[in-house]
Amino acid sequence: MYYVYILQSESTARYYIGMTISVEKRLKEHNSGKTTSTRKRGPWKLIFTEIQPDRQTAWKREKQIKSYKGGEAFKKLILGEVA
Repeated sequence: MYYVYILQSESTARYYIGMTISVEKRLKEHNSGKTTSTRKRGPWKLIFTEIQPDRQTAWKREKQIKSYKGGEAFKKLILGEVA
């Protein structure tokens, strides 16, 4: 089982979209500076998770959500509306 997740930076309000098998572990990695792409923009808070059955499906969903970024579909997704 994989998770697609969205984090929001508490310092810059920017978003990060990723996938993992352990959301808790991954969030700790982001907040401890172990992830290069998010190191300088933390701390991060988890605002969205979605379960996917396998790695391939999770990867496709991550790419789909990244294509929404900044648009209405992204806003609906993080607000809990259908996307």
